Amino acid sequence: MYNFNGKITPNMPLIMGILNVTEDSFYDGGHYLSEEAVRRRAAQILEEGGDMIDIGAMSTRPDAKEIPEEEEKARIVRAVRLIREDYPEAIISIDTYRAAVAEAAVEAGADMINDISGGTFDSEMIPTVGRLQVPYCLMHTPAKPAVMQQHTNYQDILGEMLQFFGRQIAQLHAHSVHDIILDPGFGFGKTLEQNYFLMKNLEVFLELGYPLLVGISRKSMIYKLLDTTPDHALTGTIALNTIALTKGAAILRVHDVHEAVETRKIVQTMR
Repeated sequence: MYNFNGKITPNMPLIMGILNVTEDSFYDGGHYLSEEAVRRRAAQILEEGGDMIDIGAMSTRPDAKEIPEEEEKARIVRAVRLIREDYPEAIISIDTYRAAVAEAAVEAGADMINDISGGTFDSEMIPTVGRLQVPYCLMHTPAKPAVMQQHTNYQDILGEMLQFFGRQIAQLHAHSVHDIILDPGFGFGKTLEQNYFLMKNLEVFLELGYPLLVGISRKSMIYKLLDTTPDHALTGTIALNTIALTKGAAILRVHDVHEAVETRKIVQTMR
């Protein structure tokens, strides 16, 4: 079982539905900007069996540009309050690497912080999570989205990522943060070949002793390999989510919740 601010989830892999209140995300940018659209998407995630809602207000796709902190904060807080009003028991995760945004979101009712930088883009993030005492998803990326694809020259990608996680976990422990989730960061500063190498070796990260979050939904590692587009990358997403579950993923971060829930049921039945 998982405990998010006193909200207990089933002892099975969790499905995290994506809600991007952004204008330029690679797949659904601009779809959920109005209050009605936010509420509609949150309802869809939960009605389709999603266990968590992950709200992002600034795109982190390759080459994405930053938006002002106050704009990100305003978008996030509005979305959190709308969802909390409609669904008091929903588990809400916040996709941000800015400590001030994370703090404002938790004060508005969010339950978890999902940080693509693992605490490396904002020196106040880890101390802030320590004060907030909420679960924290620690993701690996070598650089900010605007330049991350220029930083893929690893000597030993698995070894370097394990060292990164070890350093950041030590910092989190130093601030009394122990409710940690690890995310290898598929698509973040990795080539297509490196992404598939990481998926093939996903079990290695389980050795660190923390749950793994896998977010590959409709990403370029799928649609570039299949010579298609994000709109036609659902089949590949289902295939990779199936593999991730068999390799021990604890959370799947997805756009297509219904399909992920069905994938989980089949994998769980086979076990």
